[in-house]
Amino acid sequence: MLNPQLNKNGELQHLLTIEGLPKANILHILDTASSFVSIGDREVKKVPLMRGKGVFNLFFENSTRTRTTFEIAAKRLSADVINLNIAASSSSKGESLLDTIDNLSAMHADMFVVRHSQSGAPYLIAKHLNDTRQPHVHVVNAGDGRHAHPTQGLLDMYTIRHYKKDFTNLTVAIVGDILHSRVARSDIHALTTLGVPEVRAIGPRTLLPSGLEQMGVRVFTDINKGLKGVDVIIMLRLQNERMSGALLPSAQEFFKSYGLTTERLALAKPDAIVMHPGPMNRGVEIESAVADGTQAVILPQVTFGIAVRMAVMGILAGN
Repeated sequence: MLNPQLNKNGELQHLLTIEGLPKANILHILDTASSFVSIGDREVKKVPLMRGKGVFNLFFENSTRTRTTFEIAAKRLSADVINLNIAASSSSKGESLLDTIDNLSAMHADMFVVRHSQSGAPYLIAKHLNDTRQPHVHVVNAGDGRHAHPTQGLLDMYTIRHYKKDFTNLTVAIVGDILHSRVARSDIHALTTLGVPEVRAIGPRTLLPSGLEQMGVRVFTDINKGLKGVDVIIMLRLQNERMSGALLPSAQEFFKSYGLTTERLALAKPDAIVMHPGPMNRGVEIESAVADGTQAVILPQVTFGIAVRMAVMGILAGN
């Protein structure tokens, strides 16, 4: 089986990564999400698509925003939601990841939403479910190591499409700690698949991974040059918890060289939008005046995130 995310009919079986996900599947998720967002964009409808289904949130890594939006999304789909505090659970007593999955599957789990510090953990679970012939159980990757955060990438695409309508004439800049960011990887794969002609990565050399050019990205170490004439700016936070060694002099130095200020925002197009996956560090990667300004769409991103996660879970439950 070439793509472990798709069934033999090319439908979504799991959501593990945006890398290699066909454009048609991405657009199907975005279009489905649109149907959940009510007029006025602030309300997400409740539907009975997953009544009687059990969604298990398995967060092996801390998260507030992602876990909460998945929980709200599952409840809006009328699913039964079970949140597991993994730190205090059997894995701390030495039970293996796959034993945990088998035990929860025996409790009639229909879907696992998994966040894990190890890249590839959701793949391991999906493969195990496939090997043990449990095609009715689906896995959603809610972030694995430095590798992927597909629902964040999808909600970012939803936000861009909402404000910019079309992907094929945009210049999008991703700024900051790209080396440690699973969001950046998911965004880059999504943007290039959806036909964005220019994706830029902006940051200090120490925070830019090798191989960005091969992914079709233009690399800038000078933020002023990188922001010139862009339509969309995606700011990333410094992932101090994933950094080993001194990659940066200090947060203050980073802000001086790479923080998004009102002056730097003025280099972009006048109608450019500013995005951030959160949590935001004000005064480190973004100035408060920008974060709270008229061009920031950071709070709508969170609202759209609920609809996008509903779309992913609804599509999986339907397949």
